[in-house]
Amino acid sequence: MREEYDFSKGKRNLYSRDLKDLHLPVYLDPALEEYYRKIAIKKKKDLSTIVNSILQKEMELHDSLL
Repeated sequence: MREEYDFSKGKRNLYSRDLKDLHLPVYLDPALEEYYRKIAIKKKKDLSTIVNSILQKEMELHDSLL
């Protein structure tokens, strides 16, 4: 290692990003994934779209019960 490093030409936050842009992976149980993947294939949509639609309806149902 060097004794000193020159950071005078460094740029702050070059590789950082806003946390709102961070998408965490969600892992489904294998049986659930297979079930919803079949639905997605039948409807010619991707799995994420199907699961998001289901979760959106679940959220609306939950909100209507409050």
